[in-house]
Amino acid sequence: MTDQSPLPDLSTEMDFGGESFAPIYTTTVTVSGGTASHGRASGRARSADGALDLDLRMPAELGGDGRGTNPEQLFAAGFAACYHGALSLVARQVPLDPTEISVEATVAFGRDPEDGGYLLRVDLLVRWPGIDPETAAPLLEKADSLCPYAKMAWQGTPTTITLAP
Repeated sequence: MTDQSPLPDLSTEMDFGGESFAPIYTTTVTVSGGTASHGRASGRARSADGALDLDLRMPAELGGDGRGTNPEQLFAAGFAACYHGALSLVARQVPLDPTEISVEATVAFGRDPEDGGYLLRVDLLVRWPGIDPETAAPLLEKADSLCPYAKMAWQGTPTTITLAP
């Protein structure tokens, strides 16, 4: 048996009345080293706190050795975890037990037909045994509106790119 982590003191209510973005958590990951091809980097990804430290490699399907993770896998893990957390939060508020919820994220990397660059496509599959579709539908929609990854997919994310001095 594992100890359950304490639940964060967050809600789906409008408990913030500010006029600007207010960070609750910030992290930094640096990718360096390796080689790049097909617009893809390999090398090492390390978080500032050391909790994430892994090799990045091109998947075998793109001509790489496949002996490390790749950005699509990391994005899929982040998206699935984020949506899972949002859905679990709204489920607890109903109240329903979220322990059986699982979220599978499939991320496809391909060509953007509009500009010839690259594009991602994300498909989320939610498994929630014992919950009927009519009960789940509004909760899935609420989780979609709360999940920052889903918001990023639908609305975009403010991004700055700066060359270090």
